[in-house]
Amino acid sequence: MELAYVCEWEKRPKSTHCPSIPLVCSWSCRNLVAFTTDLKNDDDDKDVSHMIHIIDTEHPWDVYSINSGHTEVISCLEWDQSGSRLLSADGDGQIKCWSMSDHLVNSWESVLSSSLDGDPIVALSWLHNGVKLALHVEMSGSTNFGEKFSRVKFSPSLTLFGGKPMEGWLAVTVSGLVTVSLLKPGGALLTASESLCRLRGRVALADIAFTGGGNIVVAATDGSSSSPVQFYKVVVSVVSEKCRIDTELLPSLFLRCTTDPLRREKYPAVTHLKFLTRENSEQVLLCASNQSGSIVECWSLRKEGLPVNNIFQHRSPVVGEKQPTILKWRILTTTNDLERVSAVALPKLPISISNTDLKVASDTKFCPGLGLALAFHDGSIQILHRLSLHTMGVFYGSSSSSSGQRPGDESAIKRQRTGGPALHFKALQFSWTSLALAGVDNHGKLHMLRVSPSMGQVLEMNTTLRHLLFLLEYCMVTGYDWWDVLLHVQPTMVHNLVEKLHEEYMRQNQALQQVLATRIVAVKASLCKLSTATAARACDFHAKLLLMAISSTLKSLLRPHVLNTPDKSPGDRLTEICAKNTDTDIDKWVGDFVLYLLANLPNQGSMVRPGFGFMRDGASLGMLREMLVMIRIWGLLKPGCLPTFTATSDNQDSMQLLFRLLTKLWLCSRDDGPPQDPDESLIDECCLLPSQLLVASMDWLPVNDGVIVKVQGKHPLRLQFGKASSLPGGGTTAPLEVFTRSPSSQRMDNLRCVHMGVCPTEESKACTRCGCVTMLRSPNKTNAMKQWEQRWIKNCLCGAGAGNVTGIKTDRWSEVDQDDDELREDEEETNKGQFDPAAMFLLCGAAHRGFFYGVAVLPGADRRGAAGSGRVPLP
Repeated sequence: MELAYVCEWEKRPKSTHCPSIPLVCSWSCRNLVAFTTDLKNDDDDKDVSHMIHIIDTEHPWDVYSINSGHTEVISCLEWDQSGSRLLSADGDGQIKCWSMSDHLVNSWESVLSSSLDGDPIVALSWLHNGVKLALHVEMSGSTNFGEKFSRVKFSPSLTLFGGKPMEGWLAVTVSGLVTVSLLKPGGALLTASESLCRLRGRVALADIAFTGGGNIVVAATDGSSSSPVQFYKVVVSVVSEKCRIDTELLPSLFLRCTTDPLRREKYPAVTHLKFLTRENSEQVLLCASNQSGSIVECWSLRKEGLPVNNIFQHRSPVVGEKQPTILKWRILTTTNDLERVSAVALPKLPISISNTDLKVASDTKFCPGLGLALAFHDGSIQILHRLSLHTMGVFYGSSSSSSGQRPGDESAIKRQRTGGPALHFKALQFSWTSLALAGVDNHGKLHMLRVSPSMGQVLEMNTTLRHLLFLLEYCMVTGYDWWDVLLHVQPTMVHNLVEKLHEEYMRQNQALQQVLATRIVAVKASLCKLSTATAARACDFHAKLLLMAISSTLKSLLRPHVLNTPDKSPGDRLTEICAKNTDTDIDKWVGDFVLYLLANLPNQGSMVRPGFGFMRDGASLGMLREMLVMIRIWGLLKPGCLPTFTATSDNQDSMQLLFRLLTKLWLCSRDDGPPQDPDESLIDECCLLPSQLLVASMDWLPVNDGVIVKVQGKHPLRLQFGKASSLPGGGTTAPLEVFTRSPSSQRMDNLRCVHMGVCPTEESKACTRCGCVTMLRSPNKTNAMKQWEQRWIKNCLCGAGAGNVTGIKTDRWSEVDQDDDELREDEEETNKGQFDPAAMFLLCGAAHRGFFYGVAVLPGADRRGAAGSGRVPLP
């Protein structure tokens, strides 16, 4: 394990961000991390605001802080399966559901809530939607995605008519109540509560898991190691428009340490209780602690035969034919005495744990999904195998001079504590591929750890590439964000990863290729940004994303509303569309792009130039030809729809010239024949294009100043919430000219293909993954452009098929000193209409990424950044 970056709070004169007790953290499949702090007023200790902070792992300094409104400390945070909604629960029994407003990650609102007044919540979970995948390491070399990632039969917790999963959440309270809130299709909330058992008792710790049959299992303990850990089956149903909860007591267990004479009273308290995975209610992890140490036990629920006396077997033929069975908890393994455990993180990667898969994982040293993380009070972190609990990796703390892994070093588990209050982690969370670990320490700092797929074991390059390729394919299939996989990609790996990913993609059937067409291009673009040698290809992949979106939109305009009974012919429909729409921004970009490619054909001898990837891509060139034909027909019916070119001759047909040259180039690179080099006549004609037409400069790639390129070195980054300027310059090589933007350059709306000016005054949003910027409010009034813009309300170009886009816009902040108000008023008068680079900030949102990071261009915005101060946004 290696530390990638640390992000800490800015020191403020009148208020302080303090870690909440307990401190909770949650990581979504979109690589959004939510955690809690208490905002305290130094003048009044009783003035405490319970804050929820949401960051994008790519832009951690842009934290968006929500004043939760909880009256007591927040005890639980839980993302839903899509990563777009967040549940929070507190010590007063209040549960809130937070949702993005207008799909913007810095605009959250509490849309629903439920409450059990005065009954603190100790466990919280969304109901299961019935979707579960299994990764088969044994099949990692297969060419079929269906064999690598299989759909597991799993029933939703509750279904509507027709089998559609019903949304909702379930919580357990300290008094032994289980409460369920169901979201009805109309938006209403259906709530019910029930006791876990007839004899209610105090519940200090609890966890929730789901079974394949749609049932819910709750594990609970009163916090004493001498008391049993109880398990309950919870069945939720809807009867006569009312929610009904049925509970059943399951077999319980006593900790092994309480039966050991040497440890019977050594560890009096149970401090952690977790199911190993949410979809497996048959394996549980328990941690018992005292003031200076802990012990961890792993238990498994097994079905065992019940011995029956021979007398009863003869008298009862049914019993004699089949031996009766009973469910019983058996301990799998236990650790030695450890340093006191402060936090536990469990893997989210649904790796298959069959004997064959485990053997292949051991042989190939594939570790993601097999380890759980324990944080200790001495500041160290251990990753243990989730079944055997042997040490897989060690992190000695960011303040230590040495950090790394020591596989098999059992003696490293227990370490001497340093004098004074040691910095240690209060909350830990694994990413969804288990390649990154986020921890929040007792000072409120956020630490991002890079977890090696092999846990530091030396591997051949081909094996490492196969591991990363396997996880990238998993992210493509599920739609999850792949940022944590990029943490482990070195610049020298990029080219091989892109080529191998393309090979695996081409081996899939046509239907699956069509589903994954956008995602694979987005993954390739993200990979190519990691190396200056492949940066030009990143430009090409981003341009291809835009071309694919434009092509599908133009074709959808010609498609009848009812496919089975078309009311009009394509020609009639095209005439109707052209009569209503005259916007040409997108059409002009296509024409300029074709002209740029052809004019630069003679210079395409090197891969470092943008556009090189299109020269041999027959499918993309064919797509461009189709669009030129559609635009030309459109222009015949409505001349205003044609792109305009600046030509030296008034009677020159520019569209015809470009189509003819593009067709010649396409014939040289068609997929149904061997690739050929362009002939001399084509190159000569392309050489003459700059003297015939004005070649427009192309704004190839959106700017994205995230951390992923900066963390490739061994030295961790030191960042501060709210200060993007603290990000150090990265890289040992100079960036390509295509990536640089001078202060006087035009800002580009990458989705509408229009320039916003040098100093834009419009609010805009941007993608957290690719940096694609677009205005929040549409300047277009025509139906065609409105239909184009509707595609990007939730999604970005790089995540159009995944629906994993979020964005942000700036908000004003309260609690500002009067001097600050006067200063801001002066700045607003002097900076009206000017672009403030400090007001542009990114926040996150994915699967992946394909979300919008927000860009705010508000004159006179707070230069500290809206999220940086951690203040409460005005309603």
